[in-house]
Amino acid sequence: MLANLLKKCLYQSGALSVYHRLRNRDVLTVVMYHRVLSPADPRWASADPDYTISEDLFSATVGFLKRHYNIVGADQVIEARRGTSRLPPRALLITFDDGWSDNIDYALPILCRENVPALMFIVADAIDSHRPFFQEELVAAWQSGRLSPTDLGAIADKVGAAGVRLPIDDLAKLRGLIAALELLPSTERASILRPYAERVNDGLRHMVAAKELGRLREGKVAIGSHGKTHTPLTRADDLDAELGGARRIVARHVGVESSQLVTMSFPHGRWSPEILQRARSHGYELVFTSAPALNRLDQGCSDVLGRVGIEAGAVQDERGRFRPDWLALRLFRRPVERFG
Repeated sequence: MLANLLKKCLYQSGALSVYHRLRNRDVLTVVMYHRVLSPADPRWASADPDYTISEDLFSATVGFLKRHYNIVGADQVIEARRGTSRLPPRALLITFDDGWSDNIDYALPILCRENVPALMFIVADAIDSHRPFFQEELVAAWQSGRLSPTDLGAIADKVGAAGVRLPIDDLAKLRGLIAALELLPSTERASILRPYAERVNDGLRHMVAAKELGRLREGKVAIGSHGKTHTPLTRADDLDAELGGARRIVARHVGVESSQLVTMSFPHGRWSPEILQRARSHGYELVFTSAPALNRLDQGCSDVLGRVGIEAGAVQDERGRFRPDWLALRLFRRPVERFG
């Protein structure tokens, strides 16, 4: 309680904001969202709570960002990277990962209302696919009771991974099983999960449709690549397909030349110096990690940028109230040395 009171006092006094305005003047902050849903939406009840926020909470965080930052678009960051212009003080870029259809249903109207740009990274193979990634399907099926601890135990037996704790009766244990499944070759993982395919399918549309991409661009939401299959690039079977292939597919759906699609975020935040060099060779000018870091601009804009995730648990209290002081302490941090 004392810690919470101190945080609130620091923020409400304005001291934290002044400190941020001085220290982070020459910094680019990039924030990362995933899903944005209404609690009345049928997808809400089973969505992964670690990657989902309500539309009201999203609106509150956007209002906070407008108060404390100069929100910029992807084109402005690209120009700063090329050295043809400078970003304003305390620049901030809003990003979304994966290509969820709820971003269009709920986040886009708020962005348009607030007149702020954003950048969405889309998995190429997810376009026009109703079903989400296997990780989200397992979480949703467990939360809705369509998969029991017994079912998940049977899956764990087939995986045979040490460290998976049984019985799988809470979300933390389920994440351990998902982590073990992620390490398997895609064909082996698909074989293990195939008997449960119909039971994990909730019949709802989760991913963006190609016909909706025009609405994003009209709403000042730029589009980048998030790989072809959402596989971590450090374990990709075909790295060129995940980089260049994804770029061509997403660009075709957007209706632009692939040379115009120059941004990507690394799936699951995984990358290496070799992967970075390959991404550059495929024409990406800006790549984004999941490292929760601010990006220094005193020597120009790097082509490798950190991002700070905005999750519900980090910005709202147990009663569901938005805590701007928590978000301020999450974002008003010290910038790091340049990536890449």
